Amino acid sequence: MEIWLNPACSKCRSAVEILDGAGAAYTVRTYLEDPPTAGELRDVLARLGLEPWDITRTQEAEAGELGLGEWERTDAARERWIAALAAHPKLIQRPIITADDGSALVGRTEEAVREALTRTGGE
Repeated sequence: MEIWLNPACSKCRSAVEILDGAGAAYTVRTYLEDPPTAGELRDVLARLGLEPWDITRTQEAEAGELGLGEWERTDAARERWIAALAAHPKLIQRPIITADDGSALVGRTEEAVREALTRTGGE
């Protein structure tokens, strides 16, 4: 299991506490320091079953600077969104947990993190 996180984020710290408390084996990717590539984002989006705009932090200042609120949310615009997330990783919703069964989820709640644990046999 891997968790993409920002150590300054309380939701990320909470997810790590839950994983540690369950004794889960996982790796940490500090995605602001080690941003995902467009290809990695495509893979995670497929695993999440979501579109790039679904995992975009649209309230961030960078989102406003890019004008994301005006961008189309269509198949034709999908690559533009992915490129923006790759270039501006701060816009990526966090934490994202990739489970050993090939799935992924956004672990913003305790329930979601526990779901990741069940997918990996950790709970």
